[in-house]
Amino acid sequence: MSGIQRKSLREPDERADFPYGYSSEVHLGELVVAKTHSEPGWQWSAHVKPIVGTASCRFHHVGVVLSGRIRFHGDDGTEMDFGPDDVFDIPAGHDAWVLGDEPFESVDWVGAHRWASPPTGERVLATILFTDIVDSTARAHVLGDEAWGRLLEEHNSLIRQMLDRFRGREVATTGDGLLAIFDGAERAVQCATASVHALGAQGIPIRAGVHTGEVEVVPGNVRGLAVHIAARVMDLAAPGEVLVSATTRDLIEGRELRFTDRGVHELKGVSGPRSIFSVE
Repeated sequence: MSGIQRKSLREPDERADFPYGYSSEVHLGELVVAKTHSEPGWQWSAHVKPIVGTASCRFHHVGVVLSGRIRFHGDDGTEMDFGPDDVFDIPAGHDAWVLGDEPFESVDWVGAHRWASPPTGERVLATILFTDIVDSTARAHVLGDEAWGRLLEEHNSLIRQMLDRFRGREVATTGDGLLAIFDGAERAVQCATASVHALGAQGIPIRAGVHTGEVEVVPGNVRGLAVHIAARVMDLAAPGEVLVSATTRDLIEGRELRFTDRGVHELKGVSGPRSIFSVE
C-alpha cells in the first residue's frame, strides 16, 4: 500500500489561466484534484469555449463548492444552481456561469485534468480507445428511435463512468460508440475491458480497440495515423472482445493484464501488417 501523501493546491503541479479565472491542479498517483476560481461575470461559453473549441464543456465534473454560486445548464436543457457545501455531479455536455457578485470556488476530483487548457495543435503520445455497439443499425431498427435513444444514453453514461474511473478523456461520440484518449496504456485497456463487462451486463454488447501512438489534439477531436489504426483494430473485434495493437501490448507486458496472440493483419488504409492481441 502507498504511504501517506500530501500536496498543496497552493503549489500546484499544473495551472490553467482563463479570462475571469484560473484552475490549479495537483496529481497524487492516478488521482487529479483541481481547485477552480471564477470571478463574477465568468461563463464557460464566453471565456473557456474559445480556448478549447468545443460547443459545450465535454468534461464530466464531480466536486464540491467552497464558496460562491454557479449555474450549470446541460445540453439536454436541464439546469441547476449550486452553492457552498453542495456536492455536484455534472455530466459532459454543459455550459456554466457564476451567479451574483461573489467569486466562485470549487474543488473537483473528476474531470479536473486540463479542462480549460488549449488543445489546438498539441501533439501528444496517447493511447486511443474506440468502442462501438455490436449490430447497432439492426438494433436501432428493431427498437425504434425513442428506445434506441434511451439505450444510447445508458451506453454513454456507463462508459463515461469508466472513463472517470480510469482517467480517460472523452474526445467524441461516434453515433454508436465513443472515442477517448489516455495518458497510460494499461488504464486504457482496463477501461476497455471494464466497459465491455459493464455494458454486457446491461444487455448492450460492445467491442473495443486500443492502440498507442502520437496524435494531434485539435478542437473537439484528435487526428493522426494512430487514430485510424485504433479504429481498424476495433473493426476486427468480436462482440464482447477487446483487441489491442502490439504497440499497446508491449507497453504493458508483464503486468496483471494477459493477452492472446490474434495473428498478423492488414489494416484497411494502413501500410504494412500489424500484430493484434486480444485481452484475456
